[in-house]
Amino acid sequence: MSEKIRILYYALWFAHPILQMGVALLMLRAGLQRKFRFFFGYLLVQLFSFGVGFSARFYDAYRVYFYLYWSANAISVALGFAVIHEVFVDVFRFFHTLRDLGTVLFKWAGLVMLLVAGVVSVSANTAEMSPLMQAIITSQRCVRIIQVGMVLLLLFFARYLGISRRAHSFGIALGFGFFAMIELGLIASFVGQHLVNPWISIVNMSAYNLCLVVWVGYIAVKNPVQDSHASLLQPQRWEQSLTDLHHPVPADSLIPMFEDLVDRALSRTPPELDRPAPAARGAAAGVGNPGLPPTSVPSKS
Repeated sequence: MSEKIRILYYALWFAHPILQMGVALLMLRAGLQRKFRFFFGYLLVQLFSFGVGFSARFYDAYRVYFYLYWSANAISVALGFAVIHEVFVDVFRFFHTLRDLGTVLFKWAGLVMLLVAGVVSVSANTAEMSPLMQAIITSQRCVRIIQVGMVLLLLFFARYLGISRRAHSFGIALGFGFFAMIELGLIASFVGQHLVNPWISIVNMSAYNLCLVVWVGYIAVKNPVQDSHASLLQPQRWEQSLTDLHHPVPADSLIPMFEDLVDRALSRTPPELDRPAPAARGAAAGVGNPGLPPTSVPSKS
């Protein structure tokens, strides 16, 4: 690595904690650390890992740096998945049934992700990485794919859900999604041997710095108010359909309704009909108007 590349490498690395500290301070000032707890925890973990990791690397404590790197990576993967759910809950906070369904799906997605990571770690017999490291890398890639999917969901369905593209949750998802797309592209380039170190690390750190700049910009701007009474017919239909599936109407519920309608109709019958009319008495006796049929007398139930 040449001297210029080394300077660029460390400049990009040192920009991480500065921007992360800026995002954390802006969140504290706006009180968003309570609303986005996992995202705030993610920032704190990144700041702590940089402080300890840089110290270990400066003093050539490679073993400490190695275990710290992979421990922080595993925690970041878990927090990254939790941040996706946090953004999802904030987006669907006015649609309780959709939010509950999404929570269940996220739990199953997390379980499937762990199973895939476990299978890959066991089946990959490589001397370079341990099974635990393989599991962490696989989980990280799964989370990156989900983050990209979350951004696409917000981009395509923001209009239907009444989500402003200046909202904090949209900015958090956009930053993660942008960085996830770059990182997945770098992984593909590395596997195809189109790009090698140190340029992979430089592009990766540059993309993460841009992600942090996006977060700074979104957190610094006031969050637009989402109107809960806005006319959002399509998500309201989704909400109502899921509610009907969750609380189905009994199959025989129409019978009591019709019985009640019949009872109310009969109860409104005029009382004069209870007394037989003269024509009816004549018809019963066999006499009367031959041009008219006999009049049946309704009985009161």
